[in-house]
Amino acid sequence: MPTMQIPSVDHYRLLNAQVPLSVLRDLVPGATLNPDNLVLLDLEIQAGVITQIQPANSTAPEGILSLDLKRGQVWPCFLDIHTHLDKGHVWTRTRNPDGTFASAAQAARDDWEKMGQVYASDPEQFREDVYCRFNFGLRCSYAHGSQAVRTHISCTSPQTIANLDVFAQLRQEWAGKLELQAVTILALEYFLTPEGEKLADKVADVGGILGGVTAMGPDLDRQLDRVFALAKERGLDLDFHTDETHDPEAITLQHVAAAALRSNFPNSVVCGHCCSLAVQPPEVAHKTMDMVREAGIAVVSLPMCNLYLQDRNPGHTPYWRGVTLLHELKALGVPVMVASDNCRDPFYGFGDHDGLEVFREATRILHLDTPYGDWPQAITTTPARVMGLSDRGQIGVGLMADLVLFKGRGFDELLSRPQHDRVVLRQGKAIDTTLPDYSELDDLMAKVGAVSV
Repeated sequence: MPTMQIPSVDHYRLLNAQVPLSVLRDLVPGATLNPDNLVLLDLEIQAGVITQIQPANSTAPEGILSLDLKRGQVWPCFLDIHTHLDKGHVWTRTRNPDGTFASAAQAARDDWEKMGQVYASDPEQFREDVYCRFNFGLRCSYAHGSQAVRTHISCTSPQTIANLDVFAQLRQEWAGKLELQAVTILALEYFLTPEGEKLADKVADVGGILGGVTAMGPDLDRQLDRVFALAKERGLDLDFHTDETHDPEAITLQHVAAAALRSNFPNSVVCGHCCSLAVQPPEVAHKTMDMVREAGIAVVSLPMCNLYLQDRNPGHTPYWRGVTLLHELKALGVPVMVASDNCRDPFYGFGDHDGLEVFREATRILHLDTPYGDWPQAITTTPARVMGLSDRGQIGVGLMADLVLFKGRGFDELLSRPQHDRVVLRQGKAIDTTLPDYSELDDLMAKVGAVSV
């Protein structure tokens, strides 16, 4: 079928659109709801804003151009709350030799070291390497239909601290198209040092978020108390990598929740991965989840990356899927989300920053179907609220027409094909959804990939 042609006018209607009920800001009386929790609607768009939402086949004023979507789905644009754009798209120069987490971490360190060697005499070229790959990922996100992206930024050396400057530049360049948020990622012990306090000041200067990787140890609570204090003093949100392991003894998520409660922390706290929660005794897992709920922590699962890394034992078939207890957390009222995580780097050799792919694979890996219920919120409405962007990730009268249009009707159609012919609207106008070509990165891959460490 040919690609949908959006009228090139400021005022038009989208007819017979199926919208997930859970992403509608307001109920539409009289609208038809199907077994997939999709509502059949007509949407009116004027000057980039949704001005009217009615049940399908409602009477409309004459003279308004209309496009019949024939029950194709309409979603709000995606929000990708956990990515690693500074690490991305290096697979062809720095691979993971056996797919394990340990090898991924070492290969990522090797890639930074190789960059340091190649660009030692010209730090600006180091920055350009990061910029080009970072921007490549953003171009993919935008073309696929994301409107906001949060990325974790490596901050463990003078070179990588420059990544925050790259972020600040790209945030300015993408203003009005993508809302960008940055989180520090490093060992929490760093925040116990004077340099850690300086980093917190730098994060505050660029409007970022404090975060790091939690690890079991005698100093964990002291580290957490320090980072909570630094964030509280500066009015910053927090976002942690927690328990990305199959070790049932790893309960750092519980420690994060306890620290949040101790500090009476007023801002947003997000914990990503939380893999070990799924392999812990029920009494331990439920204690942690209760504390997470009490502390108001949101949890993001990274289903594709954790399926790839967790329970990896070369030559052996994996026994579990690597994801956290998302259903159980959601049932307790914990805000839960799914996101991309790494793309084409040693932690995950695939990915394309596509919110629909994340939802599709999350549905298969985490069983988000039968029924689908309000799970579409996990890549739209919930991350929007957690990111402080409450007017995004939903569809409603008076909101911007930032939408993704799919020909897939039921979820069986939507999630069976990649929907490469989707139409992305930003402020009611169709954008160019052409993806950047991988060959654009060839020179960077050749220049750094030739170095050995």
